[in-house]
Amino acid sequence: MIAKISTPLNLGSPTLAATTASFRNRLPTQMRRCIPLYVGCVVLVLFIFNLSLFRSSQQHVMMRPPFSAKEHAPPAKVRDDFPKKIWQSWKVNPLQFERKHADVARSWAEKNPEYRYEVLTDGNEMQYVEEHFGPMGFNRPDIVDFFRDLKDAIVKADLLRYLIMYAEGGLWADIDVEAIKPMSKFIPPRYDVKEIDMVVGVEIDEPDWNQHPILGPKSQSFCQWTFMCKPQQPVMMRLIEHIMTWLGDVAKNQTASISDVHLDFDQIISGTGPSAFTEAIMTEMNILAEKQGEKKVVWDDFHDITESKVVSRVLVLTVEAFAAGQGHSESGTHDAKAALVKHHYHASNWPGAHPRYNHPAYGEVEVCNWKDECVRKWDEDVAAFNKMSPEEQAVVVGEKERERQEKKEREEREKKEREEEDRRKEEEKKKEEMEELKRKWREEEAEAARAAKGETTTTTTANAEATKGAKKDDKKP
Repeated sequence: MIAKISTPLNLGSPTLAATTASFRNRLPTQMRRCIPLYVGCVVLVLFIFNLSLFRSSQQHVMMRPPFSAKEHAPPAKVRDDFPKKIWQSWKVNPLQFERKHADVARSWAEKNPEYRYEVLTDGNEMQYVEEHFGPMGFNRPDIVDFFRDLKDAIVKADLLRYLIMYAEGGLWADIDVEAIKPMSKFIPPRYDVKEIDMVVGVEIDEPDWNQHPILGPKSQSFCQWTFMCKPQQPVMMRLIEHIMTWLGDVAKNQTASISDVHLDFDQIISGTGPSAFTEAIMTEMNILAEKQGEKKVVWDDFHDITESKVVSRVLVLTVEAFAAGQGHSESGTHDAKAALVKHHYHASNWPGAHPRYNHPAYGEVEVCNWKDECVRKWDEDVAAFNKMSPEEQAVVVGEKERERQEKKEREEREKKEREEEDRRKEEEKKKEEMEELKRKWREEEAEAARAAKGETTTTTTANAEATKGAKKDDKKP
């Protein structure tokens, strides 16, 4: 007879109880004692595993997704219009502007009173980048750290404009760019603003020299000293990330930190300036063109254009719009109807810190200002120079150096003579003004003397008449 098993479980069935008792009797006593321990270990492992998963899931929820997941994606909400904001940056705030900067900057506010005008300075630009690209903004710590490490003024200035345009959009204008016409004229009425994401103008349109070893990369570009952009445009982020990658590679090649790299003029133009700006825009144009099954966009689409055109949501204005008065690229003058701004070129002296290529004998080819005959002569001279022996080259360099020195001394003499002539004219002008003042003083003194004499005569006559009248009264009875 099988004894009834005492168990907290309500097994109910005698058959099940008998089977359980039989199985228990077959297990060693020590193993039976360890079963609760084994079960406890399994429960503990499962608890720890689930707790880990819980924490992991909580961390995933709290973390922002990496920006690369949305890289170059269109903005979540496309704006129909351009923000009414005008942006500039300079070393100091507008209250401390020099007269030349203040007059030019004032033109934007005067011609566009309905727009917000803002200037970022050396003192607050880092705060702006941290605010918009830090954890509470686009969460791009790599961009914030990169900007903080930059020391080169022109690289920071170029990058800052792209960061601003990506973050908030509006209009960018360099501090030495004057508004000629109000911004209501920037987009011709025949266009639908909803169909435009950027407004740019041609700056250099000299494609005949696109294979030139020095001028080539600069021969066809859009103007970046003035442009308009809606916020969060992929082209701006593409440009920002290009600069970060490019400068990182330069620093690596120079075995230097980003803050210590040395860049020449052409590296600035192609790395952060107009050439980089143009390449990013052309790339974005072709991405959209490919999606829509349209032909590839090339510079010929903008060469010698006589009126504006929209290509892949970018309104491209003629060279006169933003770059009139250059003396090349058929840019016309600032009196032209199409001219919208005037670039005074008086703000930064950054080329002094980033010199152009300067041939030891023939100097900079840029002095030709894209004049065909001058550029060809420079190329021929350089080609002939390269065929000379080192001794012959030294002779040519010496002659050219003497010519440059003589030219410099002549220019300094002429400058001194002009300054002396201006000083002499200024002294003559001051002398004439002083003589004129003396003449006026003499006339005023004479007039005052005449007035005083006339008053005295009148008073004497009146007194005499009064005395005579009094005597007559005395004779009356």
